[in-house]
Amino acid sequence: MNRLSEKKEKKEKNKKRKHTALVICRDSKQFWTTQAQFWQWARECVIIKTQDSPLTGVFVREDEEVLIVLGNTVLNLANPNHIREALLSRRLRKQKRS
Repeated sequence: MNRLSEKKEKKEKNKKRKHTALVICRDSKQFWTTQAQFWQWARECVIIKTQDSPLTGVFVREDEEVLIVLGNTVLNLANPNHIREALLSRRLRKQKRS
């Protein structure tokens, strides 16, 4: 019975999150994110909700749209070293798993 609960926990952990919230940048580019991330940004006043179906929002400040989220890490596109280091660490984690 303990083995079944371990399998359930592992399965829930590996579930993909649904990207059901749309965020529109000032240059009209769009990307999808999770609702949890969307509401976190709304609470932090990073975005403003504009529609309900689908959940849609726009950035408040211009500099916010250069930030992206990659594997729960917020990256600044203006800082190439930050992106390089984050991608390198992500690759290393993937290698360790396999």
